[in-house]
Amino acid sequence: MSAPGFLYVAIASVWLASAAQAARTDVTIGMQLEPPNLDPTGGAAAAIDEIVYANVFEGLTRFGPDGSVLPGLALEWSPKDGGKYYVFALRDNVTFHDGSAFTAEDVVFTLDRARSEDSTNAQKALFENIERVDIIDPTTVEIHLAEPSGVLPFNLAWGDAVMVDEASVDTLATAPVGTGPFRFERWVQGDRVELVRNDDYWGEAVALEKASFRFISEPTAAFSAMMAGDIDAFPNFPAPENIPQFEADPRFSAVVGSTEGETILAMNNAKAPLDDIRVRRAIAHAIDRAAIIDGAMFGFGTPIGTHFAPHHPDYVDLVEASGFDQDAAKALLDEAGVTDLTLSLKLPPPSYARRGGEIIAAQLREIGINTEIENLEWAQWLEQVFKGKDFDLTIVSHTEPLDIGIYARPDYYFQYDDADFQAMMESLATETDAAARSALLVDAQNKIAEDQVNAYLFQLAKTGVAAVGLQGLWENSPTQANDLTGVFWQD
Repeated sequence: MSAPGFLYVAIASVWLASAAQAARTDVTIGMQLEPPNLDPTGGAAAAIDEIVYANVFEGLTRFGPDGSVLPGLALEWSPKDGGKYYVFALRDNVTFHDGSAFTAEDVVFTLDRARSEDSTNAQKALFENIERVDIIDPTTVEIHLAEPSGVLPFNLAWGDAVMVDEASVDTLATAPVGTGPFRFERWVQGDRVELVRNDDYWGEAVALEKASFRFISEPTAAFSAMMAGDIDAFPNFPAPENIPQFEADPRFSAVVGSTEGETILAMNNAKAPLDDIRVRRAIAHAIDRAAIIDGAMFGFGTPIGTHFAPHHPDYVDLVEASGFDQDAAKALLDEAGVTDLTLSLKLPPPSYARRGGEIIAAQLREIGINTEIENLEWAQWLEQVFKGKDFDLTIVSHTEPLDIGIYARPDYYFQYDDADFQAMMESLATETDAAARSALLVDAQNKIAEDQVNAYLFQLAKTGVAAVGLQGLWENSPTQANDLTGVFWQD
């Protein structure tokens, strides 16, 4: 064969080798729950942020993988007048996915919309302290507060505070338009949401060109999909009992991290007989947390005695205050004069709720409380329980960061109304001294534990599974997100 022939073969071999070794630029992420909509500023479901946070939508600030508050659409910020107002310097040359420019006017619109009387924002309380937003120039805003605050940058990092374009707000629920590194492509209801890389992104280009979020509600189906290679990663794998199998399989990596998910047996505090603290305490003492963690979560989870993450530096261990004690539970029911009690137990789809609910129902029977279990789909749970408050008991993980402030909202779904606690949260919102804030957080944890607002079960672990070679997924979940900005396939 002539020399040109050898050259042709060599070039072809190099090309084929390069093609074979080229890193993938697509990923398929598994999720157990399908979101009810895709607007993080108008819905309470964690599944919304799990798709769009940091990927499609961005806020002035954002959470990093370690929970720190980082710059987002704001380059920098500074508190003025002791935290009475903040100056935010915005990034220039940022555009929304529809091509419109992001400016200070969008900040004013977004924050005014979030705190308006008719706002449907699930975390409207985050914005209540905002008095007004002033435009200094197209890339500078001043956010004026009713009271000084040291937590405004933290509050603005939530998914509920992402920046939106006024022209697109009517269709955010089904066709979200943000400024992020990925654009919404399509939503095949009941199956998946697809994103594609935003080539006009203001920041560093992401490695992935396409990302698909697949919804698989059944744990057995999730396991089968991972084993078959139909899913590349399941960051919150719904069947922790399968983790040892993944750990033993060289095709996968399994990582157990922490989340902000306080998993609670929520009680309707405004509904008799749960408006009696003795009944709530009886229910709490009837629960064996270790049995629930072992039986429902296969050992993954940390017991909690109040609504606060154990990894937070201000956490107080109050587990023993409501420890497993059936005799104490029965005595409390006798003292309250409660007999032949039957309560509704409405359960959303996650396995921690469905499996945990069966165990809790059996534990409550031991002290004479019967339950009527009703399994709800996520949209039903949001409508009946979260919005309608039509329940006695329910199980859910609250995955928002540092969200003890929800107990200061009398109209929140478990309907706890206590003036002293509300005063604590008002003080916390305006306190800028770190030591004083820590003391308030300690008092708040003790208060809701003493009032036994809910039965506190465990901190949800993050049991993640991914194909070997997929890098950059968060190990922990400081907020409810599958941030793909740093995800890539290793060659």
